Amino acid sequence: MMSKYGSIKTVIDGITFDSKKEARRYAELKLLQRGKQISCLELQPRFKIVDGLKINGHKKMPDRYYIADFMYLDKDGNTIVEDVKGVKTAVYTLKKHLFLSLFGKTLTFREI
Repeated sequence: MMSKYGSIKTVIDGITFDSKKEARRYAELKLLQRGKQISCLELQPRFKIVDGLKINGHKKMPDRYYIADFMYLDKDGNTIVEDVKGVKTAVYTLKKHLFLSLFGKTLTFREI
């Protein structure tokens, strides 16, 4: 099924990816992990970027998260977070900005 941005959902290892590009990157990362170039591959890691809002003691808006596509450790032990993007929406750009302002000093971010 095609999305509104033209991507086609693709299944590898029983996992449904939002696009062929993301599925290809997953296959590449699996090979790198098998070859011990990376370790601890994680899919869809979540990072809280904004706490939920309470108005007059009642929670009105939930916490907001940046959800990347992949996270792993390189062979030097550095944490790498990757996002595979076709279309960079305004919401994505804002969330990425918030994510990098909070976590950018402790990890490496890559946009594929």
